[in-house]
Amino acid sequence: MGRGRVELKRIENKINRQVTFAKRRNGLLKKAYELSVLCDVEVALIIFSNRGKLYEFSSTSNMVKTLERYQKCSYAAPEFNNAAIEIEQNSYNEYLKLKGRYETLQLHQRQLLGEDLGPLNIKELEYLEHQLDSSLKQIRSTKTQYMLDQLSDIQTKEKMWVESNMALEKKLDEIYREHQFHQAWTTGATTAEQGSNNNNNNNQYTQSQGFFQPLDCNPSLQIGYDQVTVNQMAAAAHGHGHGHGHEQNVNGLIPGWML
Repeated sequence: MGRGRVELKRIENKINRQVTFAKRRNGLLKKAYELSVLCDVEVALIIFSNRGKLYEFSSTSNMVKTLERYQKCSYAAPEFNNAAIEIEQNSYNEYLKLKGRYETLQLHQRQLLGEDLGPLNIKELEYLEHQLDSSLKQIRSTKTQYMLDQLSDIQTKEKMWVESNMALEKKLDEIYREHQFHQAWTTGATTAEQGSNNNNNNNQYTQSQGFFQPLDCNPSLQIGYDQVTVNQMAAAAHGHGHGHGHEQNVNGLIPGWML
């Protein structure tokens, strides 16, 4: 069965009154703490027992600040309320101004797009046309400047590329010349070495030819042949007679001591 409803009146029994105070006090402090945590509110609780003992709870770190806030709200309530009302009125007026400005800007934007032009008169239409012309000129000017900036950037990059290309060509030319010089130097060294070898070979050939000089004689196998001696022998033989001369003088090939 549930507990019956307790009649709210002073408990006459002193002991029962103390027990009820202790239980209800702890429950009240617990509820105050739960309220401050669950609802994120500032709670201050002050309890004085019938003996004058103080029991308190504060959701903040300083009870004094909570009490000062309470005093400002309680004793300065009319002034605070008037200030709050004035602030609220000013905020509402500012809201109305911003709302009207927003609606005007939206209408002007639609008119620039060619909409809602019916309520406008001639002067307003001319003013709108002037605005459009000015906007178009500004847009074209901005576009032209943007294109010029892009062109300048492209020219700068092109100049950098040309300079880089020239530097690369110069570097390649230097490498080519260095290669040609190295190749010519290598070829010259090889040619000089070959020429030195040819000179050595020629000197050796000349020296070898010195040992084998050809003799200055008639290239025949006629041993002891001498033209002067042959003539003398022919003359002597002619003196002995023509009959024997033909046999003895056989072209002077047979010497006299062999006859």
